[in-house]
Amino acid sequence: MLLELFNSFYTKNYPDDMEQCIDSFAVFGGFDGNINLDIELEKLIEIHILEKYEKHFKYISALTQNDTNTKNLLKAIALGDRRIDSAFKKARLSNFKGNRSLDFLCNNGIIELEHSREKKAQKQYPKQQLKREISRHKISHKLRFKVPFLRFWFYFIEPYHKDIVDGNFKSALDFYKQHHQAFSGYIFEELSNLLLIKTYENTIVNSGSYWDRNVEIDILALSENMQIIVGECKWKNHKVNKKELHKLEDKCQKLGINPDLRVLFSKRGFSNELENIKDDGLKLYKAEDFKILLTDNTQSGISLL
Repeated sequence: MLLELFNSFYTKNYPDDMEQCIDSFAVFGGFDGNINLDIELEKLIEIHILEKYEKHFKYISALTQNDTNTKNLLKAIALGDRRIDSAFKKARLSNFKGNRSLDFLCNNGIIELEHSREKKAQKQYPKQQLKREISRHKISHKLRFKVPFLRFWFYFIEPYHKDIVDGNFKSALDFYKQHHQAFSGYIFEELSNLLLIKTYENTIVNSGSYWDRNVEIDILALSENMQIIVGECKWKNHKVNKKELHKLEDKCQKLGINPDLRVLFSKRGFSNELENIKDDGLKLYKAEDFKILLTDNTQSGISLL
């Protein structure tokens, strides 16, 4: 669905470059209507969202059946680490109420599950006593919005409902200025995963983020011949340097894997030191490379984890 939305957004709005496309897609992906990308993004948010708040509020209230628990859960997912347990806690919902809201959101195509690939710790011998933090550790799946605009709404708009209703847009816009890089970075990560799949679509059997209690990797993929691919995604206003490659390699060491291919995705490209590395096991992708996603919006039978 995300790939189709990305293609649709580009076809409607024809942004000047992929950096602009990704940044604006993080806000307006799935938004009903065309936007003029010659206008700066903050002004577009004011024109199309804040000044038309009542219209959007009515739509989202209908979408969520105006249920307070459901709205609080969506806000918790948008602003938190996306883990189910922490989202329930952040939304102050019991497991019963949280699961009821979550079922509604999944059944209505608003949220989808991202299953953890962490394996439960196993005893090496029958009488082994696992450390308390290991034995008590609970594997938690994550949740993701299916439509970027809805994530934007519950990240930046819903928390400032009272101010916006009173005509005060400053708080919401200031919060966007402070956090838009990290916010767009998550969409960049999702699109990077799609780009990897598109590039290696004849070989990759599953791909997605990986997390456990010790480490998180933006992308961990497995090919049909059991090759391991790892990737990190950086949506920053500077070039990525070799330090990020070392961080990725350190994560792999913690996870106990030896990847066959390391992939870095960067908003602003890479340092000369990285560009000059001659290594078939390293691939570098910058924002403009994401044009590959616009050539074809069909997907093969690959499992997105």
